[in-house]
Amino acid sequence: MKPTLAFAILGTLALAGTTSAQQKLFEWQPANDESVRLDPANYHTGRTYRPGPQGGNLHVDIEAQQPVTIFMTGEGDWNQALQYPETIGSIRKLCLREYVVKTTYLCDLPGEPMTLVIRDDRGSRQSAAFAGLGEVWKRDGAVLNTPVGNAVGVGVGLAAVLKSQASPNRHFVSPNDVHIQYYRWACISNCFPPQFQWIQQAKEKYELTSFLKVYGGYSPDRDGEVVSIKIKAPTPMLVAMVPSSIANQLHGKPEMLEPALEKNSCQQRGVQSQTFQCTFNAADGPQSLIVVPETGEKVPHKKAEIEFFASKCVANCALPAENPNSSAEKINP
Repeated sequence: MKPTLAFAILGTLALAGTTSAQQKLFEWQPANDESVRLDPANYHTGRTYRPGPQGGNLHVDIEAQQPVTIFMTGEGDWNQALQYPETIGSIRKLCLREYVVKTTYLCDLPGEPMTLVIRDDRGSRQSAAFAGLGEVWKRDGAVLNTPVGNAVGVGVGLAAVLKSQASPNRHFVSPNDVHIQYYRWACISNCFPPQFQWIQQAKEKYELTSFLKVYGGYSPDRDGEVVSIKIKAPTPMLVAMVPSSIANQLHGKPEMLEPALEKNSCQQRGVQSQTFQCTFNAADGPQSLIVVPETGEKVPHKKAEIEFFASKCVANCALPAENPNSSAEKINP
């Protein structure tokens, strides 16, 4: 076992807090994709993204045989424009990209549902006329999962509903094949790190005597488990963690105390107000906290306070072999 001293004064104990020893690592990962065929000036309704209240972002790869325009617009605005095509030229266009053949399309979204729209650029640039919708001829139906706070794609768009009335053998005058690869913001490392919480092992305020106090019942569950001990007393005290097999004999054999402490690194001598931490491994076995006034010190008729916590794993404790994470952050509880 190895001691870790922490001389910061404990404030209010935050027992409900948890800590993760490693940070999760995220990156954009390929999700579902679709292939679309457009005639000149056709539109395609892509995914609708639903970011959180603070907004979100998206990442999409788009490759077309002929130039296209890409933009985001409000879900309600786009559905309205499809019902009244004469208004389609005046809808708002966020993250507008024109004359695109191949691009990685990125956009920071506001906190509202936004729909991805792609338009074939062939035809009059001044015309706001609605020339129709393209046709999806290949779609990978993989689920698009994205954490809260990033945009989440849902559904396949109103275009798929409208085109359901069309012939399955639609003839394209001048087809423009467009491939759309969607991405999801995914955790790739430390996705389920263990969560630790300070668990109270002992807490007592007692009338100080010259007798040894023993607090047992603690065993480390894992290697690198941290304990935190706080003492406040009116006279210098000995505070230590020792194997329970030894602590249980000290009342009957007090002469065992000093030899037991000779090679014990988890101890504080002559302290009155002190917080310190120690680290234990599972092989150390059951441990006990012992507290006693130092030999030769006058014991006043006052009270001493002792608090003892252990940082225990409370969630995701069974770790895969390739992602070990055995110890909590060494901080005050």
